[in-house]
Amino acid sequence: MKNINLDFEEIIINSKNILFIQDIDGVCIPLVKDPMNRKLESKFIFAVKNLEKEFYVLTCGEHEGPRGVNRIVERSLRSIDQPKEKGLYLRGLAACGVEYQDSNGNISFEGVSKEEVDFLAKVPDLMRPSFEKIVKKIFPNINQEEINSHASKSICKTKFSPTINFNSLFDLVKDDSEKRKIIQKSFEDMMNKIIYKAKTQGLKNSFFLHISPNLGSKDGNEIIKLSTKNDIGSTDIQLLLKGAVKDSGVLFLLNKFIYDTTGKAPFGKNFNFRDSPKSIIEKVNFCKKYIKSKDMPTIIGIGDTVTSQKNSNNSYSRGGSDRSFLEFIQLLGKEFDSNNKIIFVDSSSGEVYRPSTKISGLKGISDEADNLKFDIIFQNGPKEYLNWFIAFAKKRSKLKT
Repeated sequence: MKNINLDFEEIIINSKNILFIQDIDGVCIPLVKDPMNRKLESKFIFAVKNLEKEFYVLTCGEHEGPRGVNRIVERSLRSIDQPKEKGLYLRGLAACGVEYQDSNGNISFEGVSKEEVDFLAKVPDLMRPSFEKIVKKIFPNINQEEINSHASKSICKTKFSPTINFNSLFDLVKDDSEKRKIIQKSFEDMMNKIIYKAKTQGLKNSFFLHISPNLGSKDGNEIIKLSTKNDIGSTDIQLLLKGAVKDSGVLFLLNKFIYDTTGKAPFGKNFNFRDSPKSIIEKVNFCKKYIKSKDMPTIIGIGDTVTSQKNSNNSYSRGGSDRSFLEFIQLLGKEFDSNNKIIFVDSSSGEVYRPSTKISGLKGISDEADNLKFDIIFQNGPKEYLNWFIAFAKKRSKLKT
């Protein structure tokens, strides 16, 4: 691993243009059951600042709001004013590709209609009565005070990605995988009813359900990963705007990066997630059509949510919220010969169950037949990744100076 580390670092540190595109939860922030308890090291925030335009986040969480990453940054720096004044917010895309933010916290969300924003604002209130019914059915002896407590943890009132999170209720059933399945199926059904309600209000092609982690997609719908005795499975479901997928987010960020470095936006200044081609192959061809090889940076993609499950017919169901954008970055590297690298951070040491590379290798994450290959794996999780990243950013900053 030491030799791999040295080769890996030498390639990217000496590249003329590099671009980090990094997930957040499970990568630089340990996974926790209650999103309000997330913590971020201040050293990481300053390391990101050192990289300047060579770093973007790409997350399905959000920048703003009480649960947003901006609040975590402010808590970490113990200041509300400093991040904005000194440009210390994390630049990049949130809500899986909808909410863009610069380092001063200026937000934009092109491609979203007023009707869609208005409907999303109502979703947490639509969830609440259904949540109560489901919880009372599964836990008949639960009292109202407990229901209220679980609702506040489980219903995430985010602007572009209202979410139902199962972790709080999973704590009640402990190791009962059958009850965990009931929770997962019940809330998947609840979220599908909200999608149907949107359709009746003229928003037929506006939303989809993002399930994390998932087992890929079938007929355009993400497949829930049901709980087993050895695997907790899916832990949350988000209502997202159609087109808000991380691989489309990569296109948006590439467009911005190239504009910053060359003064020309290859896809046009107003390009957003709704303008993106659908399949990864179409996205690769789109890049080949509009991006010159000399303008393509060496991209380092970093994620933790990748799944691979062997089926009874020896085929595999592969998914995870980070898989598509990592596969896309890997393919771009091959097509443009740009030395792109893929980093996998083992997030199993957090509060939320994830397969551990230390215990079972890549089982449940990847396999020999998987097209996605990791250039480096940080087996000791976010802390190990942070230590490496902070040191790397310092070296890169000195080199650029």
